[in-house]
Amino acid sequence: MRLFNSTVPELHHSTHTVGLRTHSNGVVPLSSFATPLIPPYYGNPLLFNGHLQTAWTVTKFGDPFTIHYARRHFVHPVDGGHFAVDFVVPAFPESESPDDLPVRTRHMAPEDRAAHDKGTEDTRPMLVALHGLSGGSHEVYLRAMLHGLLAGPGGDEWEACVINARGCAMSSISSKQLFNARWTADLREVVKFLRKTFPNRPLYAIGFSLGANILTNYLGEEGESCGLVAAVVCSNPWQLDVSHKALMRSWVGKEVYSKVMAANMRRLFESHIDQLSLDERIDVEAVRNSVYLHEFDREITAKVFGYPTVGAYYRDASSTDKLLKVRVPMLVVHAKDDPIAVEEAVPYDEAKANPYVFMVVTEGGGHLSWFETGGGRWFAKPISNFLNAFAKDVIEVVPPSADDTPDTPVVIGGVPQDGLLDIAQLKKME
Repeated sequence: MRLFNSTVPELHHSTHTVGLRTHSNGVVPLSSFATPLIPPYYGNPLLFNGHLQTAWTVTKFGDPFTIHYARRHFVHPVDGGHFAVDFVVPAFPESESPDDLPVRTRHMAPEDRAAHDKGTEDTRPMLVALHGLSGGSHEVYLRAMLHGLLAGPGGDEWEACVINARGCAMSSISSKQLFNARWTADLREVVKFLRKTFPNRPLYAIGFSLGANILTNYLGEEGESCGLVAAVVCSNPWQLDVSHKALMRSWVGKEVYSKVMAANMRRLFESHIDQLSLDERIDVEAVRNSVYLHEFDREITAKVFGYPTVGAYYRDASSTDKLLKVRVPMLVVHAKDDPIAVEEAVPYDEAKANPYVFMVVTEGGGHLSWFETGGGRWFAKPISNFLNAFAKDVIEVVPPSADDTPDTPVVIGGVPQDGLLDIAQLKKME
C-alpha cells in the first residue's frame, strides 16, 4: 500500500518560459504566472493507487456536478460527416431532455440558434472541451471540471461547449467513420465557427485523455495560426504505441483496461452499424470479435483512416512531437500512477524544450480521477485557477526571444532540421 506522503506536485517547464503581459505585474514568465495557481494534492488514502482512483471515477458516488446543455448539430463541409456540439446553458427541468439525448441535454431551441447565427459582441471567455475515448459531454470528469470553473468565483463570466466525437453521446453519424486520435478536423471547424460567431470572445480549450491527444495534435498543426488563447490537456496518453504496449504487459492492463475500452468501442460501433457496415473495408464480424482495444483499432480505425497497420496508426496519431510545435500557453496535468496514460509515455523532455508548456505532475491520481479526502476532485482546482487567472489578468503573450525559442532551425551538415532527419537528408550528408 502506498499513501501519498508528497502532496506538492512536480512542475516541469523550460528554463525560459514564454512571457505573459498582465494587468497586475507587467510581463511575467509563464512558469512564474502558473506556479502559485497549483494547489497541493491530498489524495484520498482509501484510494491509494492509480487503479483504485481510476475505478472510482466510473462510480456514481460523489457526482453533484449538474451541467445542462443545448445540442447544436454540425456537418463537416469537406466529408459531410455529422457531429454534435453541446453548449452549456442555464438549468432546465430534466423532463425537457428528450429520450434521444443524454440526461440534462436538450436540442438547441430556435431562439438559441438564432442568437448564435446573429453573433454577439460580448467579450466573455469561452471554453471548448474534448472528452476521452467513447465518452461525451455527460462524462462525470468533464462535468466536474466545468462545475469547478462555472460554479466558482467568476464562473458566471464563462461560456463553454463540448465537442462530442462523431457517434458519441447518443449523436448520429452521416459518414462511414467514427473518429481517431489524430482527427482534428471537427475541432478545427468548431474553432472557425466560434471565431466567426463570437469574434470578441477569447477562446480556450481543454482535452481529456484521447481528447487531450487530439487537442495537442491540433495545436501543433496550427502552430502560430491557432485561434485559441491558451489550452489545457489532462491525462494525455501521448505515445499511443507505448501506452498500448504498457497495457498489454500486465494482466490488469490487458484484461481490464484494454478489454473495457474495446467493449465500449464495440457498443459504439453497434449503435451505428447501419451506417458503418456500408464501408466495404470493414469486416463487421472481425470488429465484433475484437477483444482488446488494439484489435478494434486494427479492424476498423486503421482501415477506415487508411493506415496499413494499427502500429502505423498509433505512431502517426501520437502527439508527443506535436507538443514541440505548440505556440499557445499550455497547462499539462498528469498523474504518475495513471494506468492508461502511462508514465513512460510522458514527454518530459519535449515539455521542457517548449517555452509555451507548463507541466504539472502528481505522484498519484489515476486516470482522470485525483479524488481527495471528502470526495473532491483535485484536477478541477489547478485547471480552474489557471483558466480564470489567464482570462482575468493576461493581456497578451510575449513570444520568447530568438535565443530562447525552439523555432530556430538546427543545422546539421548544412541541412536545416525541423524534427528528425529523413532518408533524403541523410543521403545528402553522406
